Amino acid sequence: MGSLTIQSKVLLEHSKRTDPSFACRILKEAVKPVCIGRQNGVASVPNILYGKWNKLPNKVRNYVDENIKLCNPSTVHICDGSDKENELLLYILQKDGMIKPLPKLQNCWLARTDPGDVARVESKTFIATEKMQDTIPIPKNGAVGQLGHWIDPDDLETELNMRFPGCMKGRTMYIIPFSMGPVGSSLSKIGIEITDSPYVVASMRIMTRMGGNVLETLGEGDFIKCLHSVGRPLPLKEPLNNNWPCNPKETIISHIPERNEICSFGSGYGGNSLLGKKCFALRLGSILAKREGWFAEHMLILGLENSQGKKKYIAAAFPSACGKTNLAMMNPTLPGYKVTCVGDDIAWMKFDKNGQLRAINPEFGFFGVAPGTSMSTNPNAMETIKKNTIFTNVAETEDGDVYWEGLEKERDMSTPITSWLRVRNWTKDSGKPAAHPNSRFCTPASQCPIMDPEWESPEGVPIDAIIFGGRRPAGVPLIYEAFNWQHGVFMGASMRSEATAAAEHKGKVIMNDPFAMRPFFGYNFGHYLKHWLSFQEKPGLNLPKIYHVNWFRKDDQGSFMWPGFGENSRVLDWIFRRTDGEDCAQKSAVGMVPTPGSINLEGLKEKVDMEGLFSLPKEMWQQEVVDVRKYFDQQVAEDLPPEIMEELHNLEKRVDSML
Repeated sequence: MGSLTIQSKVLLEHSKRTDPSFACRILKEAVKPVCIGRQNGVASVPNILYGKWNKLPNKVRNYVDENIKLCNPSTVHICDGSDKENELLLYILQKDGMIKPLPKLQNCWLARTDPGDVARVESKTFIATEKMQDTIPIPKNGAVGQLGHWIDPDDLETELNMRFPGCMKGRTMYIIPFSMGPVGSSLSKIGIEITDSPYVVASMRIMTRMGGNVLETLGEGDFIKCLHSVGRPLPLKEPLNNNWPCNPKETIISHIPERNEICSFGSGYGGNSLLGKKCFALRLGSILAKREGWFAEHMLILGLENSQGKKKYIAAAFPSACGKTNLAMMNPTLPGYKVTCVGDDIAWMKFDKNGQLRAINPEFGFFGVAPGTSMSTNPNAMETIKKNTIFTNVAETEDGDVYWEGLEKERDMSTPITSWLRVRNWTKDSGKPAAHPNSRFCTPASQCPIMDPEWESPEGVPIDAIIFGGRRPAGVPLIYEAFNWQHGVFMGASMRSEATAAAEHKGKVIMNDPFAMRPFFGYNFGHYLKHWLSFQEKPGLNLPKIYHVNWFRKDDQGSFMWPGFGENSRVLDWIFRRTDGEDCAQKSAVGMVPTPGSINLEGLKEKVDMEGLFSLPKEMWQQEVVDVRKYFDQQVAEDLPPEIMEELHNLEKRVDSML
């Protein structure tokens, strides 16, 4: 006979005072035998702690059944996404010491992870295909590949078989039905995540559309299979750090495109465990997009309305921690202009029957980097996170609020602070940050004060412009426009930016980050470029204009030359007018740049050296050509489309002819 699991005991304690009938059901379920599979030719039912087994479509039930046998959980919880369920999960997490309430905020919680589990682990992230070249270009001249990690399917099977059998022993297995994008939209996709982490369930409820209506929409259709485990079966052999179950030594995040499957083991951190995010929305998403003729991109989506009430939508690709969320939630300084947010991180885009590119934000929440976010940099984000938010690895004030670098002027610094590493009475003098540089807020998008009215439109919003950008302290202009689609694809392919804390890289090294997708390509980057280029050959498409921006250029004294933030609306205004056909650009070596005076500087409070912002140092750009050619030659090699090399040759000629 079965017995009460830890979760059952916690739920029973909670339900005795909130829902006596549910408490009776827990006791009833706890004495069921844990039986999986078939007995005497009849399918048996596992030990369901919450939810209804017979409500699962057959395909889902079979997938779950396989993994119950593999992972051997004590109980099963079929998620419905309800408020009641969420209350129970938060209660469990609090009882387990994984989260604590933040009394100064409304229904907000703080999680502190094991210090060994704080970021995406790109070095342990793999894609399994029969042919290596389907996943990654083969580097030349002994170079180490930077465009993803391939693993042989047989080797992956061995690795997974060393980890997953019995990995959920003593734990509850959660079944999460979720939709990426509005439920039922032709642009959306459905996934089923299996996990043993209630933190993942609570976060996926914020980040995706989750619950029974997803199962009803799915029916017996296909779905993306997502299996996750923290890799710490019970009883524990070693104590947890911060009450955070994870297994960093054995962590692996794997994708199996042939089976539309993701398997993640050992990490509880968002990017590795919330499998709807980077794993599904970008890595497998980009593969689905190539198969089906659309785009899955690491791009924000914003609406821009001018002072005459005309509106356009823009998608923009920036590496993590390079101002994506700030731009997506901007408060414009230009009078009469209005920005609305559709999404801050991921865009799924498809041309409609009229040839118009349309985009949805497949996510339902924001998983934003906390440090640097403040009322001065992003007041809309700060308003969004005041309630129903899970904070991870931020610092905590003694009066129950959150703190991170960037909030010095917005918090009473005399109030004692406990750092993310639990250092009490933290001060700057400690030499260590109060919050982890990659600390996060996970918050519902619907709470953002400037969410676009069409952000959940099943048809998506029409995209008029695509922007690429990154942190380039030297030589790269504030804004320039591609000569054509092919040149725009080259601009995306040759993007470079300072590394960020979202991955395990250290220091501010300038890295190639094509399309801001370097860690997220689901297949060979050369083939990805061919996919993008292919759209210029298709008749009847209204191809958006493509731009490159750089808010981060510095002068000789190391100061930023452009004020950024709300003032970036002046650059968006120029893009708006260009997409309307206004003749306000002139040709340069790198692309079409604004004609003198065409960027509206009226009311700008600080003096800006516009000539310096658009100067093109010849030697720097000659070196840029050399560096990009070396990168293409070593990293993309024979898979680089000839059209991209043609664009590099053209850039080289234009740069060499500069005065």
